Amino acid sequence: MIITNIHQAKSQLSKLIERVQQGEEIIIGKAGKPVAKLVPYRENRKPRKPGGRWKGKIWMAPDFDELPLTVAAAFRGEKE
Repeated sequence: MIITNIHQAKSQLSKLIERVQQGEEIIIGKAGKPVAKLVPYRENRKPRKPGGRWKGKIWMAPDFDELPLTVAAAFRGEKE
């Protein structure tokens, strides 16, 4: 891991990116405190599948996408 300040990072960005491509992590600091990290970019390998802890515990009613007429009228400012 390399720690650098913002001024050095701006003037040596190309070199820092080369090191990141080789697998190193670069920490960029401001006033002696870390503020950013350069790491190699990796695309998501596979799409996320919903599920997990709530799998099988939630269901949607068959008419979920149907808006009741009274609710639609309320959105239009109409009274029953």
